[in-house]
Amino acid sequence: MANETVSYDADDRRSGPIKLPGISGLQPKRVRSARKVPSRFLKRSFDVIAGSIGLVLLMPLFVLIALSIKLTSRGPVFFRQQRYGLNGVPFEVLKFRTMYKKMCDDSGVVQTVKNDPRVTPVGSFLRKSNFDELPQLINVLRGDMSLVGPRPHVPGMLAAGVPYEEFDPRYMDRHKILPGITGLAQISGFRGETREEYPARMRLEHDLHYVEHQSLLLDIKIILETIRNEFFSGKGY
Repeated sequence: MANETVSYDADDRRSGPIKLPGISGLQPKRVRSARKVPSRFLKRSFDVIAGSIGLVLLMPLFVLIALSIKLTSRGPVFFRQQRYGLNGVPFEVLKFRTMYKKMCDDSGVVQTVKNDPRVTPVGSFLRKSNFDELPQLINVLRGDMSLVGPRPHVPGMLAAGVPYEEFDPRYMDRHKILPGITGLAQISGFRGETREEYPARMRLEHDLHYVEHQSLLLDIKIILETIRNEFFSGKGY
């Protein structure tokens, strides 16, 4: 429940997951990773190639965002925070800073809310557009993250008021693979706050479904849907 995550707006809630080809209903069961060595190599190769291309193409936007942050508030351009990575091992995630420096919570203890006074005007735009997540392309190239996977959580993240580990015993199964910049849960409308049981449950269900059914084709579909949402639809899921 990091204070540098995108906030969840109840008005954005959906009645169910977006249907993608080859994806059926989500069933509450223990999951296994469907990934084998060849597909793991293919996924990593895709991450490095696509991530490098994305970083080059988005560099002008990176510069513009960095200047906007520096000119409107004191503090660093990047926000760094410990998140769960592969097999639950913590790593340092990178984001564009969206809050006033003195109000940032590095531990992620205080969850971000709608119209949070800690968020800068530039930060508000970055959160709504999800552009604050773009520096995670660097995490992808480092090998900390993948382009697609369950979003990385801070240790101790709450779901419906209790630690996620207590909320559902399958929670750590989502860490069997690298976390991602975007994922099945995010394009299905389940992102941000997890204060209520429904979004918390559905986010986890989508994450676990992806862990078990991941494929390069599914990754491409999720990336294309993410690009459509963020750059063309104006929704910013």
